[in-house]
Amino acid sequence: MIVELALDFALAAVALAMALCGWRMLRGPGLPDRILALDTLYISAVALVVLLGIRWQTALLFEAALIIALLGFVATVAAARFVTRGSVVE
Repeated sequence: MIVELALDFALAAVALAMALCGWRMLRGPGLPDRILALDTLYISAVALVVLLGIRWQTALLFEAALIIALLGFVATVAAARFVTRGSVVE
């Protein structure tokens, strides 16, 4: 009972964090703010998938969280290189 309530609260908090990151990504004052919001959005997505994996008791979602984390890291590095150097591969 308590664990389910805590999971529900955590899911709502992570969903709110994702919504706020999406807002910052759309209305950010600068490009670095938008990149940081995208990175935080990936981290929140990983947390959401892990929480859903715990809630639904399935191991498949943990593998999906790992894939999201890897893609988020690569996308953040590529975006940062593009901003600093002007190209991703150099």
